[in-house]
Amino acid sequence: MIIIHAHLQVKPEQEQAFLEAAQTLIPATRSEEGNISYDLTKSTEKEHHYTMIELWKDEAATAAHNTSAHFQAFVQQAANFMAAPMDLAVFSGEAVQR
Repeated sequence: MIIIHAHLQVKPEQEQAFLEAAQTLIPATRSEEGNISYDLTKSTEKEHHYTMIELWKDEAATAAHNTSAHFQAFVQQAANFMAAPMDLAVFSGEAVQR
């Protein structure tokens, strides 16, 4: 399993546009083959800071996502939204059965 935390610092004046773009991106991504979950969270400690928490079946699924039309459309808009470069953390892991 591939785990991705994409930390996004959004410009205050672009926050609403960012959220609208995310509302298109998130459901389209969740329907992709190989996606386990795709959630956007807002920080309670940092203003205008969001984290996209992604779980993928494997690296092939993340590669397919990165070339998808909906992700590419979001990427083209992203420069307008961001106050800082995206901070991306990628992990490999396995689910723990309880």
